[in-house]
Amino acid sequence: MLIENLSGKTVIVTGANSGIGYEAAKYLSEKGAHVILAVRNEQKGKAAVDSILQENHIASLEMMKLDLADLNSIHQFTTAFMEKYCSLDILINNAGVMIPPFGKTKDGFELQFGSNHLSHFALTGLLLPILKNTSGSRVVTLSSIAHRGASIDFDNLDGSKGYKAMKFYGQSKLANLLFAKELDHRFKKNEIETISVACHPGISNTNLFHLGKGETPKYLKGLMRFFSQPAEMGALPTIYSALDDSLSGGEYIGPDGKGNRKGYPAIEIPGPGVFNQETMTRLWTVSEELTGLQYDF
Repeated sequence: MLIENLSGKTVIVTGANSGIGYEAAKYLSEKGAHVILAVRNEQKGKAAVDSILQENHIASLEMMKLDLADLNSIHQFTTAFMEKYCSLDILINNAGVMIPPFGKTKDGFELQFGSNHLSHFALTGLLLPILKNTSGSRVVTLSSIAHRGASIDFDNLDGSKGYKAMKFYGQSKLANLLFAKELDHRFKKNEIETISVACHPGISNTNLFHLGKGETPKYLKGLMRFFSQPAEMGALPTIYSALDDSLSGGEYIGPDGKGNRKGYPAIEIPGPGVFNQETMTRLWTVSEELTGLQYDF
């Protein structure tokens, strides 16, 4: 059952200026939550806030700058947030990049692994003190059906030994899923009330589908109508993960339709071998080493 009244709740949504993040921020603010739109592009962030306010004049919204391709920006964001707020009820690790040309973050990480996984690993870790002190808090991390068939190539995380955009996207989304599962395991192991849930939007028609080369071609937009769903539907697994009070942590939520591409949110069971404990532990250790951040459970 979804919690309907979010008055007094504080929520952070990364990448909330468009797509899934925007729809989630809009819905959560409609239910009374104070929503921080954590975005890299301040102009687009302000436009998103204005757009939501046009439909809901009493929405409680704030835009804060967060560049997930820059660890320094993540530290600045979390410091500013914790100076202003004493609680964080929901953290939604939503932002991401999809199949761009080879590139690196400001800290030298391969762009997709760095922006999609390492950034949210660092963000969540830095916000851990306030999450631990907020009763009923939860972390929602977005994965993708692209995790299927993917693996973590620990010997080539930076792409220096070769780069294929889709392969590295799948790797980053698998990392998101494994991080969410391992995070929940560590919460429970340390008897912390906070829970961690993973989700994915199926195939949703958002601005991620630009193939790294600008706007989606018209012929592809036409085809996408047949196998994708609008962002409002794609956001439902995120909303379900953030608000459903039957979830106990560690679940993976996705659309219930064929191939989990479209539909309404339901608990999804990843393929056998996905939650490999050795891989999850190694990923956690490597993520701590690369970000220079150790979680204080």
